[in-house]
Amino acid sequence: MSEAVLVVGGVRSGKSAHAQTLAEKHHGPLAYVATAEAFDEEMANRIARHQADRGPRWCTFEAPLELPAMLENIGPDYGAVLVDCLTLWLSNIMLAERNVAIAGDELVQAITRCPRPVVLVANEVGMGIVPTNALARAFRDEAGMLNQKIARHCCSVVLTVAGIPLQIK
Repeated sequence: MSEAVLVVGGVRSGKSAHAQTLAEKHHGPLAYVATAEAFDEEMANRIARHQADRGPRWCTFEAPLELPAMLENIGPDYGAVLVDCLTLWLSNIMLAERNVAIAGDELVQAITRCPRPVVLVANEVGMGIVPTNALARAFRDEAGMLNQKIARHCCSVVLTVAGIPLQIK
């Protein structure tokens, strides 16, 4: 089992802030792997806010699709890697019409081979109502399966609720 932590929770649950705190416990510079893309002003503002929350120890890498390769290619100087977030990465994979199961397996392999601690952030999207359209239902199902797959390979899983981290594994 790799030294990986999955931090999962709902929107605005505090998962990114908690994940950042976990990563910052490690020494040296830190790698932040962003999976979001700024397709509009609102998303650009979200990205800017996240960047402002991180200090000078952080180096940002962008991997909207090639997350496994990014994890394998981040240099040895970093004390930990924070991936934020798997849910956006999954939506990018689905919209690019890539095979989700294969992409998830490649991600698990990259996490288990990563020579440094990895903190991964994901949304829990399956606790609400059943979506009314097929794409939204497929996304919800794939997100749940990806979270399960990643959680099996993490040494720790944390659920954040109302800003409170709850250790569940």
